[in-house]
Amino acid sequence: MASSSCYNSPCAACKFLRRKCLPGCIFAPYFPPEEPHKFANVHKIFGASNVSKLLNELLPHQREDAVNTLAYEAEARVRDPVYGCVSAITFLQRQVERLQKELDAANADLMRYASGNDMSSAPLIGPHHQQEIGSTLHNMALSRRMGYDHHGGGYFPYSPSSWNDQNPSGGGGGENV
Repeated sequence: MASSSCYNSPCAACKFLRRKCLPGCIFAPYFPPEEPHKFANVHKIFGASNVSKLLNELLPHQREDAVNTLAYEAEARVRDPVYGCVSAITFLQRQVERLQKELDAANADLMRYASGNDMSSAPLIGPHHQQEIGSTLHNMALSRRMGYDHHGGGYFPYSPSSWNDQNPSGGGGGENV
């Protein structure tokens, strides 16, 4: 009896679209009936036809990741229609920058400690390593000042969180994005 009730239960997509869920339904494996909000958000942002076309163009092993990505972006767009997941990326990028500054400060303290250490004890870092570390820290600071994120996070010069840094008045700098 339990298997027949599962068989008759349409997937969340077919239920939302009010159509019969056929055995080969492209949505069924990725939008279970227990998660109707997942398909509702994806449908609202991307549309059922576009999602169906996308899933049919992908290889079967790629579809689950694609659906999870679409669902994440759709949920982010529902929460923040303007920026979507870019606001989360910007937040995480700022956190990485802050942590990198803390790491740079700790490395500078370590270099000061190592160079201030008297010559009778063995240094923590050899002289050629100190020069390499100093050069690396200098290059990192220079690239950060130029707006390049060398950690692969990219650079969003017009992100809402950077507006306050660029313009003390708190506005967007007068540029339309």
